[in-house]
Amino acid sequence: MRLKALIVDDQPDIRKLILMTMECEDYELHEAENGDEAWRLAQSLRPAIILLDVMMPGAIDGYQVCEKIKGDPYLKANTKVILLTARGQRTDLDRGKSAGCDAYLVKPFSPIELLDTVDRLVAQP
Repeated sequence: MRLKALIVDDQPDIRKLILMTMECEDYELHEAENGDEAWRLAQSLRPAIILLDVMMPGAIDGYQVCEKIKGDPYLKANTKVILLTARGQRTDLDRGKSAGCDAYLVKPFSPIELLDTVDRLVAQP
């Protein structure tokens, strides 16, 4: 059975780039364009990994989605969250850590860095 991955970003070009990067891996890929949709899909899909933008329009941002995921017993135990953002200040990294993210990549990141991070996290129990 293929693992599920959820790619969340409000910019279609960024989602497309991440999708193209992840296509070489054996994942069932899903997309969301805002925090509300990401949270809904996370609950229904129960993905192994979520690549989650921080700054998105809508009622909840990426940090809040991450907090919700890490507050859900099933998702906390089974879903890894990589926050993807252009915000790389120490306060942003600290906020990601306090939200419970498993990794934090600052845009622009390399496709190889993304795949290495995904592989490392999914291999962890």
